[in-house]
Amino acid sequence: MKRNWGTVLLSTLVVSSMTLSACSSDTPSKEKEGTTKVDDVKTVSSAGFPIVKEPIKLKMFTRIAPTNGPFKDMPVFKDFEKMSNVQVEFIEAPTDGFPEKKNLLFASNELPDAMYRSGLTQLEAIKYGAGGQLIPLEKLIESYAPNLKKLMETYPEIRSAITTPEGHIYAIPGIVTVNSARTDKRWMNQAWLKKLNLKEPETTDELYEVLKAFREKDPNGNGKQDELPMTARNDKLSVVTQMAGSFGLDLQFGYNINLDNDKVNIWMGSDRNKELLMYLNKLYSEKLLDQELFTQKEAQYLAKQGSGNTGFFFDQTNNPMLDTKVANQYMGIAPVKGPHGDRMQSNAAPVPRDFGAFAITPVNKYPEATMRWIDYFYSDEGSTLLRFGRKGENYELREGIPYYTDAFLATGNQSKITPYAGGGAPHLISEKVASYINPLQVQEAQKKLDPFMPKVKFAPPMFDEQTAQKINMLRNDIDKYYEEQSTKFIVGALNFDKWGEFQATLKKMKIDELQQLYQATYDNLKKQN
Repeated sequence: MKRNWGTVLLSTLVVSSMTLSACSSDTPSKEKEGTTKVDDVKTVSSAGFPIVKEPIKLKMFTRIAPTNGPFKDMPVFKDFEKMSNVQVEFIEAPTDGFPEKKNLLFASNELPDAMYRSGLTQLEAIKYGAGGQLIPLEKLIESYAPNLKKLMETYPEIRSAITTPEGHIYAIPGIVTVNSARTDKRWMNQAWLKKLNLKEPETTDELYEVLKAFREKDPNGNGKQDELPMTARNDKLSVVTQMAGSFGLDLQFGYNINLDNDKVNIWMGSDRNKELLMYLNKLYSEKLLDQELFTQKEAQYLAKQGSGNTGFFFDQTNNPMLDTKVANQYMGIAPVKGPHGDRMQSNAAPVPRDFGAFAITPVNKYPEATMRWIDYFYSDEGSTLLRFGRKGENYELREGIPYYTDAFLATGNQSKITPYAGGGAPHLISEKVASYINPLQVQEAQKKLDPFMPKVKFAPPMFDEQTAQKINMLRNDIDKYYEEQSTKFIVGALNFDKWGEFQATLKKMKIDELQQLYQATYDNLKKQN
């Protein structure tokens, strides 16, 4: 169903990690899209295959993950070359050192025809687009990308996430429309619930009582109090983002932001956040929350998921449990309702993902054909080919959904045949192509979350360079301080009678100015649309 812009807030690209240093270019902006001759344009079909009657050759710079095989050997590119008449030579750069190689490529101006799985940042897109090293894509999308155009009409937040303040699109993202690939599930040990005759918790108070029972009533039956009631990733403040929705706290624009009646509200110093941190402190102080929460490595966290001795944790998939005997112990639960009646799955990711996955440079003689080439992968047919390879040889259909064959799974060669392994590939991930990451147990867990998923989740907005520099400076200090102090509040190293000082320090660090920058960008976007 097409979304109404009355409920959709345009966003424009920003510094996702906020660790980038903005830089400018003295090269004048180029407005024309490519340099293709009219005769070349006429050779590009508007629909169907081949894309061009006579074969053309393109060079694409790409990142290759350690698990990948050579792109030239992947079925997707072999078969699509025959279908499209577009021959692609991939210039492969390994993940390690890839940013440096990418930067050198632009610095030397030795450009390929296109950037594939290129991980362009928002600032890079603005810099190289304004400098003429990337071409605008909006008109090409309109005329030569029917699949991508349809997705952008259905999910307007895609366009908002990739459009510069000047109205240009210099790079296109991966797109994820299947909800289960956009958020962590809430896995609870149903075997322990049954043994202790407990029901699935519906509120934060009930969650507390369930975790307390897990801790005290020996649900694993070994006579020891060695159960781990609840854990989360040691990824900054992962546990805060996982529980934020129960306290009415959203995560819009890739930040700690609520949108209320067109007003941007950064909630880090709010009373609601204080309540959330106090709740987490209560769990931690009573050893209901993992005492290694802020020290454990990822491998330790994954091991706890597969141990069967954990009561409640968060993960997008059930993969850490699959090779163990405990997978059936766990079920997904819904977000719990907080003290004010809030019940949101606020940590869901946006539909547009992996910004800067594909871009076209001005040396490309065939931008129209190139856009048609990449657009295929935003269709179900094209994304099936990209993710699953060849029917019969690599996958089979079950009720219209592709699944890897058992024989092919046994080879362990999935990452050798597809560029999606390793992340960042420009394509569509829909329910029709998500069987490998969306098995039945995950689907059932996601059903518990679907009623509470945000209708629209905005990606980090696209700021101009000057604004990005200001935000970078402000957030570097604010984010570090917020993470340090929040961790202390949770583990009890900082008493909540210091909350006023915490709020005052955030103000001194100009959190109000940061909020105004987000607000001004939002207001400008509303005017443009």
